[in-house]
Amino acid sequence: MEIRVSTEMGRVPVTVMHVDGNIDSVTYESFLSKTEELIQAGARHLLIDLENVPLVSSAGLRAFKNIFNHLRELLPDVSDKEMRDGINAGTYKSPHLKLVNPSVAARLALDTSGFSIFLEIVPDLGTGIAAF
Repeated sequence: MEIRVSTEMGRVPVTVMHVDGNIDSVTYESFLSKTEELIQAGARHLLIDLENVPLVSSAGLRAFKNIFNHLRELLPDVSDKEMRDGINAGTYKSPHLKLVNPSVAARLALDTSGFSIFLEIVPDLGTGIAAF
């Protein structure tokens, strides 16, 4: 797995992670380590480009959950109860973490696990940057 990082300016600075390769039990630790490094350096709005990610395994989903939780701890947008109620109602989307153009298999993993309920999935980088 390779990760390239860029920063784009929308309404806020958006850190874009372009990932090439699977996010699975072999790679999730390095993926998570890179995102933690970016967050420690000040990234608060992450857009993860999944266009070249054939597979997101359960380990990759756990990494997304850890990133989601870390950003919520740093920047709580609503109370935990409001977030849970919004997730249950299908009205809550993370304001700090978004995903771009997942492959069919990655999208299936996100949909089946329920992650697409609270993580916005956008079709392209321009839409993702504008979504923040």
